[in-house]
Amino acid sequence: MADVQRGGPTDTEALEEAAEWLMAMSAGAVTDAQRADWSAWRSSSPEREQAWQRAERLMGKLDGLPPALSMSALDRPADPGRRAMISRLALLLAVLPAGWAGWKLTERQGWAADYRSTVGECRQLTLADGTQIVLNTDSAIDIRFDADERLIQLRRGEMLVQTAPDIVVPARPLRVATREGRMQALGTRFSVRELDGHTYLAVIEGAIRIEPARAAATAGTVVQAGERVDFTAHRVGRPMPVDATATAWVQGMLLADGMRLDDFVTQLARYQRGVIRCDPRIAGLRISGAFPVSDTQRSLSMLESTYPLRVSAHMNGYWTLLYRAGP
Repeated sequence: MADVQRGGPTDTEALEEAAEWLMAMSAGAVTDAQRADWSAWRSSSPEREQAWQRAERLMGKLDGLPPALSMSALDRPADPGRRAMISRLALLLAVLPAGWAGWKLTERQGWAADYRSTVGECRQLTLADGTQIVLNTDSAIDIRFDADERLIQLRRGEMLVQTAPDIVVPARPLRVATREGRMQALGTRFSVRELDGHTYLAVIEGAIRIEPARAAATAGTVVQAGERVDFTAHRVGRPMPVDATATAWVQGMLLADGMRLDDFVTQLARYQRGVIRCDPRIAGLRISGAFPVSDTQRSLSMLESTYPLRVSAHMNGYWTLLYRAGP
């Protein structure tokens, strides 16, 4: 922590010190020695006291420091990622109250996530326990492994998870969390997608126990291999059979089997920066085939050559419209 014996800090230095103390004090149990050091730091200069008051106001707005800041990097003092987190938090302290709006935007976009993929990217990860994850386009996750569980927080997007046996004895459960609830993996391979107000789960191997965030306390709903469900914070939907479309994106493909054109366009647009729209008059056109998500322009050309529609691209492909061919 900051050396409280030296001369008074600049405002910027005090804010960075306050950010570091804020992370430390939010990490869990705080020792008496740490509290004494923190108190001495606060009283060592007016700049530090003012910086801490800003930190307390930020804590009040956030209702506690988010886990992505308070826990993920504290055990790695020399980690550049930790320093970047402290600098980002110090910047929020400097620009309160505008910083609160900026933080909420950062949280929604997943910029502070442990791992994320860009638009159009399919990213493969191997976690410390051997669990393998594939992130689909524009996705973000946080990882929290502790003595009680292995937790993967899906903050945005979609991922495929292949679990591995825990390297710790006794074994810790592996759980996945979304805004709608938690899922516990029972030796399995599965995909999860975070949608607007609900979570999509497809189980390829093994089984998953779902516990919606706001459902009555129960043993949870178990989804078996070969089943897919949508669930909200309140309830789990009826299981349906998994088909090949559930994980085709891992092979870089979008599979359509009688899919409405507007639904197809929504799916394809996830893999391209910009806007893809279709004329409402052809929104119900049924599409079938295998389309490469790594080359959305090729997929659009395939549509144009197969179905009675035309593709009009503007602004170097940033704005694309599909409309009916002919009169």
